[in-house]
Amino acid sequence: MDKETLLKQDLRHLIHPMTHLREHAAHGPKIVVSGQGAVLRDLDGREILDGFSGLWCVVVGHGRQEIIQAVKKQMETIAYATSFFGLGNVPSVELAARLAGMFPPEYGLNRVLFCCGGSEANETNFKFARLYFALQGRQEKNKIISRNWSYHGLSYGALAATGIVPFHWNYDPIPEGFEKVVAPYCYQCDLELEYPACQVACAKAVEELIEELGPETVAAVVAEPVIGSGGIIPPPKEYFPRLREICDRHQVLLILDEVITGFGRTGKMFAFQHWGVRPDMLTLAKGITSGYIPLGAAVVSDRIYDTIAENLPEQLPLMHGFTYMNHPVGCAAAMANLDIIEKENLPEKAAEKGRYLLDKLEKLRKFDSVGDVRGLGLMAAVEFVKDKKTKAPFEPPHGAPTTVCELAWKRGVYMRPTMEVVGLAPPLSVTQKQLDQMVKVLEEAIPLMEKQLS
Repeated sequence: MDKETLLKQDLRHLIHPMTHLREHAAHGPKIVVSGQGAVLRDLDGREILDGFSGLWCVVVGHGRQEIIQAVKKQMETIAYATSFFGLGNVPSVELAARLAGMFPPEYGLNRVLFCCGGSEANETNFKFARLYFALQGRQEKNKIISRNWSYHGLSYGALAATGIVPFHWNYDPIPEGFEKVVAPYCYQCDLELEYPACQVACAKAVEELIEELGPETVAAVVAEPVIGSGGIIPPPKEYFPRLREICDRHQVLLILDEVITGFGRTGKMFAFQHWGVRPDMLTLAKGITSGYIPLGAAVVSDRIYDTIAENLPEQLPLMHGFTYMNHPVGCAAAMANLDIIEKENLPEKAAEKGRYLLDKLEKLRKFDSVGDVRGLGLMAAVEFVKDKKTKAPFEPPHGAPTTVCELAWKRGVYMRPTMEVVGLAPPLSVTQKQLDQMVKVLEEAIPLMEKQLS
């Protein structure tokens, strides 16, 4: 299909998620045709640095033949096999065992169910958390607490947990049983406090909400170790150890949503390793296959699985499942992807490159519009404000980061606008020279944005 026809067919037939539809109709799509490493190529043959790994996904970089060949080999062997009714397939068994072996044995995170992505994995963990208590005769212990600015997916249950308000717009009624609490967002603290004098009051707020609702009604707290789409917000170091203590004190399960942070993104294989915190349940996706094939995973402890297995009525199977769960091709892709991550020590490289990137980004504070620079590993944010003293955003909402990202695209770098932030999360295989280019483009784009929006 030639370029002109392709662009017309896109506008006529393809729905683009998270896209301003009228602007898209006016200006058309940006179509990528190939990728290698951290470099994309568009329809005109122009090279663009992938500063966001697609959508956080492509941790090993584009075009890795190891994954491509693993997928090809698996599809030639068996391309689909259900895991309903006790049936199984080799790659899903191997991947489940491999994942379980990546966690400390004392955590007991030995049970894995694979699905198509993060939303499905979170939905699965929410259902398992409720089922765990219901089968102990505690059906009223069913509420799920999440944080403001959190992102847990956009299927209805996951949407109910997501704490970014615009995602809820006009989708009422949102499922009940989900409660929100303040996030550990130090730069824009909802409690109007300062760290560390606050003594991590945002963690205390979780306990206060549990006590207000009644611990006997709360099943789980779900949290991203680093808030992602809500602004790339790393927590204070005390936050997650405190949250673990609170959950233990009130017999509440802790679900860590590592869809974005897992598989090396933050400089550790899993972000919970930064604080030595044990999750009861873990949500994984994105980096598990580097996005080459859709795959997510719900990981649960033996304690949760055994309680469910031992207490289900004899006449009932586990009443949960999707057609593509434990998909052999996705699991084969993940196995090859993990081989690359481990062989090339990508988590350690992400830590090193992340420190380098943050150091370079710090010089952007010289601009009047740059309120904060933050990150962990290769997950970095530049937050824009109209006034550094009041921290008020530009008008229209999200106008500053959107403008910067459009200017960056024209200069050959793809970045993501999210809330009032420009996010950088390149493949972990990115080079220092490529990181320098991303920062250089930001230095060029920011003053142009300030001029446009002043």
